[in-house]
Parts: sequence; C-alpha cells; structure tokens
Amino acid sequence: MVEYLFRRNVVREALRGERRHLRQLWLKRGESKAEMAPLEAAARQRGLPVRYTDKQELTRLAGDNSHQGVVLEAEPFPYASLEEMLDLAAQREERPFLLILDLVQGPQNIGVLLRTAEACGVHGVIIQERRAPDVTPHVVAFAAGATEHLLIARETNLVQAIQWLQQRNVWVVGLDTGPDAQLLGNLDLNMSLALVVGHEGEGLRRLVREKCDFILQLPMRGQVESLNAAASGSIALYAAWQARGFN
Repeated sequence: MVEYLFRRNVVREALRGERRHLRQLWLKRGESKAEMAPLEAAARQRGLPVRYTDKQELTRLAGDNSHQGVVLEAEPFPYASLEEMLDLAAQREERPFLLILDLVQGPQNIGVLLRTAEACGVHGVIIQERRAPDVTPHVVAFAAGATEHLLIARETNLVQAIQWLQQRNVWVVGLDTGPDAQLLGNLDLNMSLALVVGHEGEGLRRLVREKCDFILQLPMRGQVESLNAAASGSIALYAAWQARGFN
C-alpha cells in the first residue's frame, strides 16, 4: 500500500523528515529547474528514483490537481505510541507537552492544528482511531508537511489514554466553555501538559470533559461567541509554549 504526498512544501518536509519510508519522486516534465532542483537533489541523496511525467499523470497519482508539479510516493503514515511521546520528552529533558484531538473533523482543521503543534514543539499528538480522519495526504497537505516531523498516535479510547497520561503525572486541560472553565491567563500552563481540543461546535464529549483536570476557556471581547477548533487550539498551544518561556 502506498500514498502520494503532493505540493512542494509537503514533499520538501517529507524528504527532510524520517517518519516514513519513501519510494520515489515524480516531477512535472518541463517545470522550472531552479524550483525543482532542490527536491530532486534531496530525493537522490536519499537514494530515491526520480521520474518525470505530465501534469495529468501527477493529478491522477495525487487525486488532486493542486500538486504544484510534484508528487512523492511513500508508504502510509507510521503511527506512534504514547510511550514514544513521553520518551521523546525525556530525551529532550522537557516536561511532556501533548495535544489531544477529541473527534476534531475536517482535513483543514486537523492539518492546521498539527502544523501549529509541530511549530510549538509538542512531543506528540493523540487522535481518535475511529470517527476521526486518518493522517491522509490531504491532511498532510493542510499541515504543510509538519506531520513528517511529528509523533502521532491513534487511540481507540481517548478516556483511557487520558487516564494513562494522568497516572504518569501529566495534567490534562480541556479547551471548552462552562461555569467551571478558567480563562486563559488565569490558569498556569507551565506544567506537564496534554491539551484537549474538541469537535467543532460541539466541544468536548462528556466523558472526555469529565476526565480533564482543568477546563480552559479563551476570553472573547467581540460579538462572535467562539472561534473554530483550529484557531482556538492554536492560540492555546502558543499560550502553553509561552508559559514555558518559549523554550
């Protein structure tokens, strides 16, 4: 089974990363050598064959016409374990910093959150195994290739995953509204942390919310009642990183 990653930034990050096994690079025939040369050089450095074809064939491979003249044939995304995430934190001599997606929907929302998580230096992202999208090439595209540098775990039961983390001294903070929610700025996020972002519009599921140690709410000054999952999650991730002194 293979997948086809597409768009130049995505392919560049996949060639830089070490998350998955790559097979070959496809480039559009006649495209600017100045733009394609770095990708071709990176592929050859990794021992990958480089093939040239037309735009129609690239669209067929990618299943998308926004491939920007480049498609990378790769094996499916390799999911990680929770243990690997905590091991990575220990290797970096940092307190765990994780993101949990509670049935967040849509490749764009998920991709934006994964990109922000990678930018903030999280040690891993946890998603629901069922009822949530996998890390597909379209998710990778919306994440601009950030997935290729991230540990991502799929868990059958998020409540059990949360309890597992809590047993290892990780505080779980759910992003939601309600009378028990603390406003951003009033809760010190400088701790071993797993931030939970919920479904667009519905928020966290009841059992997931009940297992959180704290509920965090973003203050709102304007007329709209809330931000979407990608925006609010990204703000909270940066706030958590800021609490660590941007280290």
